[in-house]
Order: sequence, then structure tokens, then C-alpha cells
Amino acid sequence: MAAIHIRIGTRASQLALWQANWVADRLRELGATVELVEITTSGDRDQRDSIIEMNQQGVFTKEIQAAVLNGAADLAVHSLKDLPTETVPGLVLAAVPPREDCFDVLVSNIANSLAELPNGARVGTGSLRRQAQLRALRGDLKITGIRGNVDTRLKKLAAGGYDAIVLAAAGLKRLNLAKHIVEELAPPRMLPAPGQGALGLECHRDALEVREFVSQLEHAETRAAVDAERAMLAVLHAGCSAPVGAWGRVEHGSLKLDGLVASLDGQQVLRAAASGPLCSALLLGEKVAQDLLQQGAQKIIQAAKANS
Repeated sequence: MAAIHIRIGTRASQLALWQANWVADRLRELGATVELVEITTSGDRDQRDSIIEMNQQGVFTKEIQAAVLNGAADLAVHSLKDLPTETVPGLVLAAVPPREDCFDVLVSNIANSLAELPNGARVGTGSLRRQAQLRALRGDLKITGIRGNVDTRLKKLAAGGYDAIVLAAAGLKRLNLAKHIVEELAPPRMLPAPGQGALGLECHRDALEVREFVSQLEHAETRAAVDAERAMLAVLHAGCSAPVGAWGRVEHGSLKLDGLVASLDGQQVLRAAASGPLCSALLLGEKVAQDLLQQGAQKIIQAAKANS
């Protein structure tokens, strides 16, 4: 039988290409021939506005999804935290490979920890979720937005525009830049974004051969964890940019999910948690979301959207 050929649609950023090449290597190990199709997304074109100011979902995924739908690519490789929870007709999430470190980390040239940052220190992050949780931990900090890929953000820090920045551990580790990490901001102090550190491999619903082949990269524990996180996010109707954190993981054979919604000023931090079997991922996500809604999460989310 002839080897399957798979065209991977990917953004052209350094991290996106690392991720696409990692997937390509795994597929080649399984016997496929693979090529990359580089695609520029709206999030890549607009480097001026913050993601929140762009006021749209899927700024890093829509064009890649369109390429799969129109036949220009066979497989989309996404950072799962960028992928909206609303399914696109005609597309399926064929596999979620093993997750990298999902936590946030602090990078700074003047301090070895969040606690060591001086009063009023300038901390850069483009995420409302990180901003809200940082203010809850250190209300004195001056939190400001930052755009650009990992390397660009590190250069802005080195140039003195910030005293510290907060990034995802996964990106730094994948790019062999973990030496810049001064502290891991692990739960319960900070909860990551739903899907953070995980990849989503999306293909056309009708491409049965590609779907079956790519499904070999599926990692059951990672899929259960991110399904729970994304189900929580979907029930909250919060979108990818809202101040919502989620941490799903499998411990001792049980799926556990912690969820968080925080006000932008850090004054209100709502938390909820649930656990159950891996097959209950969607129910766990819905349960945690309903708990947060009963605590008043919707008002906080709406206020964040109005003020961002």
C-alpha cells in the first residue's frame, strides 16, 4: 500500500513551526510522508492591537481551518489554547498528543521570583487571565500588555521595557529557552489557560484515511484533561481571552479539574473543583462551570469583556 501523504497547515512563527515539525516527525515515524504548508493568520498580520482588542475568536486558527476545509492542507496543528471551543462544521479534532508542561512561568532579569519583584514592577502579559491572577497575588504590580512571539517578548524584556514577563512554560521548553525561567507559577497560585501546553490536530470530517492515521497520536489522559477544561470554558461562554483558568489532570487514575474565574482587578477570585473517571470529562467541565456560575462568574466575565 502506498504511504499516506499529509500536508500540515501551520502558522509560520518559530513556536508554531516547532510544533508542526514535531507532529510531522511523529507521523513520519508511523510511515507517512509529510510537508508543511505555512499560513499567515489574522493574529499574525495584526501585531499592533492586543488579542482582546481584535475582538474576535480564532485569530490564530481560522485561516488554517479554512485551508483544511478548502483542500489546501490535510491537517491543522494548533496550540489548543488558541482553538475556540465552538466546533467548525466539517472539521474534527482527530488527536491530542501528550501535553507539555501546562503552567505559566515568570521570566525576569531583576528578580528570581514573583515575591522578589520590587513594588510597582512592570510585568508584561497579553492575557487577561494572567493579569487578573497576578493582581490577585501582587496588587502593587504594574501589569501591561505585550505582543509578539516568544523570542520577541524576550527581546522586549532584555531591552528594559519590562521588569518581568509571564509566559507559558511549554513554549520556552519546546524552543530550548527554559534557561530564562526564574519561577514556575504553578497551581494553586495561578491556573493555566484551558488547553495550555497541548496541541490540537484537526482535519476534515470526511478525510477518513487521514483521521484514522493521525488518531495514532492520541494521548488518552491529555485528551480527557483538555476536554474537561474546554467543556468548562464552553459552558461559561468566556472565549479564549477571558480571565478564566482551568487545570485538568489525571492523578491515580482519576480525572481532576480545577477552575477559576477572576476579576481584572484581582479583587474577586472564584474557584471550583471536581473529579471523576476519565470518561466523565465533559460532565466534569460542565459541573465546575455551573459551580462557578452559581458563585457569580458570568458577571465577572461580562465585566472583563466590557472593560478590555
